[in-house]
Amino acid sequence: MINSDVDKSRRRFLTAAATVVGGAGTVAGAVPFIATMTPSAKAKAIGAPIEVDISKLQPGEFVIEKWQGKPIWILRRTQEMLDDITAQADIVSDPVSDASAQPEYAKNEYRARENEFLVVIGLCTHLGCSPKFIEKGLDGSLSAEKGGFFCPCHGSRFDFAGRVFKDVPAPTNLVVPPYQFLSPSRLLIGDDSEVV
Repeated sequence: MINSDVDKSRRRFLTAAATVVGGAGTVAGAVPFIATMTPSAKAKAIGAPIEVDISKLQPGEFVIEKWQGKPIWILRRTQEMLDDITAQADIVSDPVSDASAQPEYAKNEYRARENEFLVVIGLCTHLGCSPKFIEKGLDGSLSAEKGGFFCPCHGSRFDFAGRVFKDVPAPTNLVVPPYQFLSPSRLLIGDDSEVV
């Protein structure tokens, strides 16, 4: 015989309590699992975008950062450097970067979002060596001694826009990575989606 005197309020309480305890257990079990899905600091360093403070970078100064294991060169160009870029259009292989790798916004004479700042991957497009930064007039190996970047491995030369000079082993201009300005003093390298 079935007892019809079931305390329904107690049953509801026990069902609700079991549901709450079960839900809490599920959440507690899911937290470590979800935490393993977020990238580690090492993984972030390998491919995640990086922020760079450029507030202290003076005109003519050059810094090297690291993104995806590659050197990223950031050069704050002087007006004289910008003038030299314009004057060298006839002695570089790809003056407006038709055949080189860069985002659309850097497909211009200065290869930049803002003319004053050059942001490139610091690896020669010939065999991946890292060229040297040469200031104007300090090395006769650069055309017209206007300065730029010189790769000592096989003699490739690049101007202050990262454009390759004619008759050197490097086939294309230095690569411009995706980047954007978060503010006048901060760069985000590795992501060029627009800031909202």
